[in-house]
Amino acid sequence: MTDTAGFWNRHAEGYARRPVGDQAAYEYKLAQTRARLSPEMKLLEIGCGTGTTALHHAPHVAHIRATDISPKMLEIARRKADAAGIGNVSFETADFDSLEAADATYDMVMAHSILHLLPKRRDAIAKAARLLKPGGLFVTSTPCLAGIRTGWLRFVLPPARWLGFVPWVGFFTVETLLDDIAAAGFEIEENWQPGPAKAVFLIARKR
Repeated sequence: MTDTAGFWNRHAEGYARRPVGDQAAYEYKLAQTRARLSPEMKLLEIGCGTGTTALHHAPHVAHIRATDISPKMLEIARRKADAAGIGNVSFETADFDSLEAADATYDMVMAHSILHLLPKRRDAIAKAARLLKPGGLFVTSTPCLAGIRTGWLRFVLPPARWLGFVPWVGFFTVETLLDDIAAAGFEIEENWQPGPAKAVFLIARKR
């Protein structure tokens, strides 16, 4: 069975070297997020990986708490922050289920390329809502793997996970994700998908 933190520790250096798959789409997502930032804001990012997105947004906010379960990923993130002279991002090893913070602490919660890797996806979205101030924003870029000719993966992934080759992966549609986010008390402001097999980018405001 895959040790999820260990899996990402083993792949951290390779992940850091891998180029962004769709640079134009990534820049669009950064721009749409940045348009909603202001200097006094406090952000939380879950599953921050090697910190690329947090470091892009850091100059535009007061502070970002960036968390991940992989210490190796965070080592790379801290090196990148030091090299860029960025001091307002704190990188922290944490599982979102056990992460501690008072309700209504953050102005924005970011969860990129992580919701499909969380067995308790709905609980994570609900927790993000609790941690946000009224009117706060939940921003996510999420692969929705159900219904896009990935049925074969349902058979391949369980044995691959048992052998330690891949982490747990959940299958759901864009419509299911939208329903989950609405059920947690959000209204969708941005719903963009650059292609039918691409991650959906959502910005949702807490009601």
